[in-house]
Amino acid sequence: MNIIQRIFGKEFPVILAPMAGITDEVFRLLCKQQGADGLVTEMVSAKALYYKNKNTGPILAYQESEHPIGVQIFGSDPELMGQMAGVLCQRGFDFIDINMGCPVPKIVNNKEGSALMLQPELAGRIVREVCRCVSVPVTVKFRKGFDEEHVNAVEFARIIEENGAAAITVHGRTRSQYYSGKADWEIIRRVRENVSIPVIGNGDIFHAQDVLRMREETGCHGVMVARGAKGNPWIFREISCALAGKEIPARPSDQEVIDMLLAHAALNVEKKGEKMGIREMRKHTAWYTSGMRGSAKLRKAVNQVETFDQLKGLFMR
Repeated sequence: MNIIQRIFGKEFPVILAPMAGITDEVFRLLCKQQGADGLVTEMVSAKALYYKNKNTGPILAYQESEHPIGVQIFGSDPELMGQMAGVLCQRGFDFIDINMGCPVPKIVNNKEGSALMLQPELAGRIVREVCRCVSVPVTVKFRKGFDEEHVNAVEFARIIEENGAAAITVHGRTRSQYYSGKADWEIIRRVRENVSIPVIGNGDIFHAQDVLRMREETGCHGVMVARGAKGNPWIFREISCALAGKEIPARPSDQEVIDMLLAHAALNVEKKGEKMGIREMRKHTAWYTSGMRGSAKLRKAVNQVETFDQLKGLFMR
């Protein structure tokens, strides 16, 4: 049994990717209910943890029903990363994931996230130190490369493996692409052929059939779903059926979408209070209702709502 099976209890797991401002406790629970095999928190800064920033609390909150769940940490100081990973390990997470793929300028300019792909030796030291300080598996998520002039995912993966990572996730885009263009699944295949640890594929998973194609084309050991899950927790149910060779369920009706949206909002209000919970639902409402009749008008209206009753009222007309 390889490490992927030990963590997720599945030979080929489908995992909800960590997305800042999206994969909070509430959204993770909804995706779990729909069949996600694994979950990862939003990324948390090692520095913020060290200085006990109050914003880290909600990021690290999770429920027992979310297992197996990992926590994603980012930073560029090996010793601090190791120390804070050790602290996180005590909170009961099933694995520690290191972010080496975030493309956001604020992170990159701090020499963190995908900037580490330009410093493979430092990246290796970070992985080695984190592995030394924790008792759970360590995984690393990174990209094809920093830009087209620095496509080094294969070499980078070898360094990550040599320094003790149990598994890796490869997003088939460079940092300079952000999320534009098409993900390069070929680079995922090349990485998989050049390391002995499991490789999770990531990038352009929007439909159940995409997973079957990625598995066939890359030989990956699992997939991580990111933007394809926004406003669409049902994607996990559909992928699960596709992998089992079963008929893929019909897409949810408009009423099913509305019911899920309101259930999401109710949980958000319960966890975060009405003001913050409803404001955060504005972006989720746009994703849930994309393509729905009258969605443009709805998106405009939802930006004015402040209470759960007001949000519910938008769908009662």
